[in-house]
Amino acid sequence: MLVIKTGPLLNRRHLLRGCGAALALPFLDCMRPVRAAAAAARPRRSIFIYLPNGVNTYDYEIAEAGPSYKLSRILAPLEKHRGVITPISGLYHPNSFGVAHNATQTWLTGAKHGPADKNTISVDQLMAQLIGPKTRFPSLELSNQGIPMAISADGIALPAQKNPAVVFQEFFSEPKDGIGKQRRALRRKASMLDLVLSDAKSLAGKLGAEDRGRLDQYLVAVREVEVRAKRADEWLDTPKPKVPDGDAARLNKDVPLERLGEYLRTMYDIIVLAFQTDLTRVVTFNTGNEGTGPSVPEIGINRDRHSLSHHNGNKEALEQLAKSDVFNVQQFGYLLDRLSEVKDADGPLIETTMALYGSGLSYGNSHGTTSLPLVLAGGTQLGLKHGAHIDYNRQVKDFPGYGKGTGIYHSPVNPKAHFANLLLTMAQKMGVEAATFSDSNGVISEVVA
Repeated sequence: MLVIKTGPLLNRRHLLRGCGAALALPFLDCMRPVRAAAAAARPRRSIFIYLPNGVNTYDYEIAEAGPSYKLSRILAPLEKHRGVITPISGLYHPNSFGVAHNATQTWLTGAKHGPADKNTISVDQLMAQLIGPKTRFPSLELSNQGIPMAISADGIALPAQKNPAVVFQEFFSEPKDGIGKQRRALRRKASMLDLVLSDAKSLAGKLGAEDRGRLDQYLVAVREVEVRAKRADEWLDTPKPKVPDGDAARLNKDVPLERLGEYLRTMYDIIVLAFQTDLTRVVTFNTGNEGTGPSVPEIGINRDRHSLSHHNGNKEALEQLAKSDVFNVQQFGYLLDRLSEVKDADGPLIETTMALYGSGLSYGNSHGTTSLPLVLAGGTQLGLKHGAHIDYNRQVKDFPGYGKGTGIYHSPVNPKAHFANLLLTMAQKMGVEAATFSDSNGVISEVVA
């Protein structure tokens, strides 16, 4: 029988106090419960990264399925990470036809998108419900043009931050005027929110059905702010992680979108640092608005992604879209570099971090939403395996004109290949005990170790 001896178990929030100062300890083995240590339990993390307006399908699609595939021109920057990535073709959201520029809102929910339809919880928030209480921030929502994709259990979009400096300061900077002043401000906010909620209850009885519905949505958002304010108050006595001055100077800055590469890399570095210091374990990052999408002037592309995606077959626009695609994938490759290099107490972050990169559109020129461009990476210590291209289109033998190679699919090739299956698989690997998610009809067994 194996007996593990351990000293006193320390709380994760244990502080070192001396000379009037308090410092938070890093994550130590003695903070881990004995059973967890025996099972080598490690923090589970997920990040979802959205690329707006689909891709240049002609240069994106992979011609071969299975482990002997060759990465396409657009995905070629990920070659060095081949052992920890899985490109997946053929998945789609059955409810997404005609979604057009609202694809961001349902990418992680799979919900219907009509004007009368209410959105449902996104998979990242499903994860955050489980593991969020373990970290200072239950989740992190980022969007470089302000459009969020994290959706609460009540179907409300959670606000996303677009300024890297603001994110860095919230995560890593102590309040300049002291904890006491910040606590008073948070409690004033809570008191004001209580008044708002009280007044709203009185008002609700005087409103018609439609107005009550709008008021209910507003109140859900107010309650979310109230919950976050209370949570922030509870964590005030725990010092934030100390970041070396050089890293702080590099990351605590407002980078304009005109320098897209620097902007994305700065955000990715902040995300990696947040994972490494265990401030959060769930992140969504929307890298562009479907209605515009950032240009890339640093490589000579001055048109936004939206206009490039509506190329109407124009060769110059297609080529510029392909170059924009390659550039964005290169930045995703940078994130995988950092996750592979940076370690927590147990090893490289890439082992315990699942990263999903992709879009809610495939062929942007016609707002195509079938055979979505998706790449799953990391999470090998969470039970994922990689090394092959999964192509659900090729699993259909009798679909006329389809499933025999690359192409632009205007209808689902494999009707059973629901994108929600992948989201469910990731949720389960994060520890969520769910048999279904959205319109899932199974899991992606090909990536389960």
